[in-house]
Amino acid sequence: MTQPLMPKATAVWLVENTSLTFDQVADFCGLHVLEVKGIADGDVAQGIKGLDPVASGQLTRAEIERCQKDPATRLKQAESKYKLPPIQPRKGPRYTPVSRRQDRPDAIAWLLRNHPELSDAQIAKLVGTTKPTIQSVRDRSHWNSANIKPVDPVTLGLASQIELDAAVQKAARKLERERRKAEKAAGGSGETLLPASETIAPEAPHHATIAAPEAAEEKKEERKTYDADSVFAKLKDVKIEEDEE
Repeated sequence: MTQPLMPKATAVWLVENTSLTFDQVADFCGLHVLEVKGIADGDVAQGIKGLDPVASGQLTRAEIERCQKDPATRLKQAESKYKLPPIQPRKGPRYTPVSRRQDRPDAIAWLLRNHPELSDAQIAKLVGTTKPTIQSVRDRSHWNSANIKPVDPVTLGLASQIELDAAVQKAARKLERERRKAEKAAGGSGETLLPASETIAPEAPHHATIAAPEAAEEKKEERKTYDADSVFAKLKDVKIEEDEE
C-alpha cells in the first residue's frame, strides 16, 4: 500500500474527525506514532489544514467505520482510478520553506545536545542546512546564538520522527563498528597474557615431600655434640689395640 497524498494533512483530518487510534492513523499515513500524537497535542503540523481522504477518493466511509469498531484492524487504501508514477527521492539537503528556515538553528542545537553521535552530514540532511551553519551553532559563533533554544526538529516540522529514528540508528551502528574495529586493533598489538606455566609456581614433586623428614634427621645427627671423655676413651681403646698388634 502506498502512502496517501499529503500524509500529514490526511493525518490531521483523521485525528480531528475520527476516533481512530494513533497506531491506525500512523500506519495509514506512513508516519511515526509520536508524530500523530504530536498532531493531536497541537505540537506537530501546526497551521496545516486537514485533507479529507474520503473526498479525495483515498478512503471510504465504510472502511473508516470498520476500523473504528476494531482498533486491531488497519485502514486499507481505496483503489485509485489513476495510476501516479512513483516519486523518486531527491538527493541532497531537503527543501525548507522560508517560514521555517529561522527555526533551523533551534533544531540543530537540539540535535547536537541530544544526539551527539549524528554526523554533520546527517544533521544537514535532516533539517536542510549546511555544515558551516552547524559549526557556527556548535561553537556559538552564530549571529543569533543568544536567542537559539534547542527544539525538537519533529516538533518544528523540519523532519519526521521516522527519518530522525533512522538517522540515529544508522549513527549508532557506525559507532558500534568503529568500537569493534578499535578493539580488534588493540587485541592484535602484541599485548597478550602470559601463559599459566610462567605465572603459576611449579608444585614440589611427591617424593621430595617424603624424603624431607629423612634429610632433617640426618642434619640433626650432624649437629649432635659429643662428650670429650667418651671421645678420648675411644681413642685410648684404639691405641691399645695397635700396641697389641
